[in-house]
Amino acid sequence: MFPYLLPTYSRADLAFVRGEGPYLFAEDGSRYLDFAAGIAVNALGHAHPHLVAALCDQAGKLWHTSNLYRVPGQEKLARRLVENSFADTVFFTNSGVEAIECSVKMARRHHFVNGAPERFRIVSFEGAFHGRTLAGIAAGGQAKYLEGFGPKVEGFDQIAVGDMAALKALDTAQTAALLIEPVQGEGGLRTVPAEFLRHLRRLCDDTGMLLIFDEVQTGVGRTGKLFAYEWTDITPDIMAIAKGIGGGFPVGACLAKAEAADGMTAGVHGSTFAGNPLAMAVGNAVLDIVLEDGFLEHVRSIASYTRQQLAGLIETHPKVFAELRGEGLMIGLKLKLPNTEFVATLRRHHMLSVGAGDNVVRLLPPLTITEEQVREAIAALEAAASDMESQA
Repeated sequence: MFPYLLPTYSRADLAFVRGEGPYLFAEDGSRYLDFAAGIAVNALGHAHPHLVAALCDQAGKLWHTSNLYRVPGQEKLARRLVENSFADTVFFTNSGVEAIECSVKMARRHHFVNGAPERFRIVSFEGAFHGRTLAGIAAGGQAKYLEGFGPKVEGFDQIAVGDMAALKALDTAQTAALLIEPVQGEGGLRTVPAEFLRHLRRLCDDTGMLLIFDEVQTGVGRTGKLFAYEWTDITPDIMAIAKGIGGGFPVGACLAKAEAADGMTAGVHGSTFAGNPLAMAVGNAVLDIVLEDGFLEHVRSIASYTRQQLAGLIETHPKVFAELRGEGLMIGLKLKLPNTEFVATLRRHHMLSVGAGDNVVRLLPPLTITEEQVREAIAALEAAASDMESQA
């Protein structure tokens, strides 16, 4: 269907030409309610006027200079991220997986400069997704992503979430860090219990391992806090973010405590495009909105309303839906019928969603969604569920 593109995506035969708030408009003018948000990327919806103005203003001034020079937008965005998180320092990237790569390198380098180069192994958790680079798929550990790419990159191990015996058996003398998503996105919207995260923090404190949070999908308001770790009483040492911080523009970042970043000195890591003036203008514009008084309160309120409505939907259609998962506006519907078929059926009712592991459908609306738009989504989900039941 698309002869000049590498066929690595299973694309729907649907092209969008314009967006406005939570809506996308196809080539034929038809409107779709977007509860996919570019896979949790378009945190403020489409064509948000503040983001558009910031990007256009910067585009008329300067696009790129490289990191050979100071970039004032980086300095501003880094300061704001530090002031609103656990971190002392920030490295900007172009994507989530680059932020993960920086996190892994930072953890290994920390132990190297502190006299323990043998501590390079990274422990992640079954069901995780940490991106598509060779290190990213090794960290994720899922066979379907590893197949055909040669030997798995050395130094990555997986254990099950909640497996205390496996944690106790860890060879901490070789382990640099634990890497975990507070809510597994691709893995099926599985929330990691707060007590387990607190146990990981205590284990790292006791052994000198670093704790890395992958908040690429949960970060920047998606769970109702700026970052998901804020729902616990702990902080990570390193955190990878992306997706929402750019509001649709490619931006990522690795945030860290100063001690964890002590090995990241001049020349050990870098990027040509990362932190460019365009990206920084948009990232700062996103924070302008997300940090406004009342914005995160709105996310929590509309998330509660949405989840109440979805609970009723599940009760009404027990042959289609099994359970509700996730946190905030990072919502998962566990299905009893094939999730791929449900996503396609929902699309016929002009609503967009995203599949996930464990036969889950992800609902990832813009954080600016309203109750009226939630009711519109429930009506589409209701129609799709009825269609699935009639075909079963």
